[in-house]
Amino acid sequence: MKWEDIGDQPCSIARTLSVLGDRWTMLILRNAFMGMRRFDDFQQNLGITRHVLSERLKRLVEHEILVKAPYFDRQERFEYRLTEKGLELYPILMAMTQWADKWMDQGQGAPVQYVHNSCGQAFQPVMVCSECKNRLHARQVKPVFTQTYFSYLPKQA
Repeated sequence: MKWEDIGDQPCSIARTLSVLGDRWTMLILRNAFMGMRRFDDFQQNLGITRHVLSERLKRLVEHEILVKAPYFDRQERFEYRLTEKGLELYPILMAMTQWADKWMDQGQGAPVQYVHNSCGQAFQPVMVCSECKNRLHARQVKPVFTQTYFSYLPKQA
């Protein structure tokens, strides 16, 4: 299977990876969630080539994860803002952060602490069942394939 076809699979993870599946895209999103909006700021902070950054931003705009909005500073330029669809990616970044802080911190501890605006407390994100509100663990979840999955399978001759 070719990488460009990965989004056609009946798999939610593969579909997500077809849009977000490279390191630069995830780092751009990280920076967007930290309030970065301008092309030059992304480029300088990440050390990414202008060409690669332009391609990744274009893809995020095409998929309505970012919106390109004009701002004025001597000449017309644009900034990139997270859309509602983009904001929905926050749990993914928080899960990646939590995993790295646990398994890849090299004994240094977390480099960033997250504080909940409502209560003012530092927190650790948790994943809970939408129905019973208990914490989820991989060993407690069973995937059940839906008809949608089976409709993508090749038909038997």
